[in-house]
Amino acid sequence: MQPLIVLVLMPVVVGGVAAVVLRDLRRASLAAAIVSTAILYACLAWLNRGGTWTLAATLLVCPLTLAFSLAAVVTVFGHGHLHRRPHP
Repeated sequence: MQPLIVLVLMPVVVGGVAAVVLRDLRRASLAAAIVSTAILYACLAWLNRGGTWTLAATLLVCPLTLAFSLAAVVTVFGHGHLHRRPHP
């Protein structure tokens, strides 16, 4: 249950909150990427107390959390590829 919360739920919540609070796609994306990576590192350091592989694990898993947090930001702003209208 902890990996699901840390790797999926946390980035989606961070991305949604960043999009609602900042109201700018570029700033919300940057904030979501930085905050989700920092929280991921903190969670891995807390779960693996005294471990030496925390930074390496963070770098390996970071693209997954970045993808979920940025997808949440883009979804909140409604810029999915399904919403495009054909050019006249």
